[in-house]
Amino acid sequence: MSQQKPKRKASKPSQPPSAAPTADAGGPLDIGVLENLVQLMRANDLTTVEVADGDRRILLKRGGDAAPAAAHAPSHAAPKAAPAAPAAPPPADAGLVPIKSVMVGTYYAAPSPEAQPFVKVGSHVDEETDVCVIEAMKVFNTIKAECKGTIARILVSNGESVEFGQPLFLVKPH
Repeated sequence: MSQQKPKRKASKPSQPPSAAPTADAGGPLDIGVLENLVQLMRANDLTTVEVADGDRRILLKRGGDAAPAAAHAPSHAAPKAAPAAPAAPPPADAGLVPIKSVMVGTYYAAPSPEAQPFVKVGSHVDEETDVCVIEAMKVFNTIKAECKGTIARILVSNGESVEFGQPLFLVKPH
C-alpha cells in the first residue's frame, strides 16, 4: 500500500508546520504531532506512515492489520529481521486474455439500470457476445468479447470511467 517517510534536513527537524515540538527523546510524545500525522494519513489515503527523528521513531498503521496503531522505540534498538519472502507463485491472471476498452468513456455492465448485466464471472462468451456498454459523448457503444472463453474476472465497476486500451475483463480461453 502507500507508505510515506518524511525526510529530515540537517538544518531543521522534520515535523508538520502546525505541530508543537516533541519532548526530549526520553519523554512523552506530543499528541498534536500524532494528530497531524493521522490527518496526513487520512488526507492522502495512506495506510502506513513512519517518521524517525534522532532516537525517536513513530510508526502509524491503519486498516485491518493487528499491529499496534503507534509504536515508539529508540532507533538504536536492534532492527527486526525481515521474514524471507517465499517464492512468488505464478500470477493468478497468467494465461487469461483481456477484453480491453476500445474508447474513453463510462463503463456500464448492463444495457439499462434495471436490466441484468451482459456477463458475470463464469459466463461463456464468444467473439460476438456483448459484454458491456461504454458511453462516450451521450453515445452508447456496445462492446463485444472478440474472443472465446469464460469470464474469469471483471476489472471495472458499473459507472466507472475507463480509458482506451484499459482491460475490462479477463477471459479464460477455451
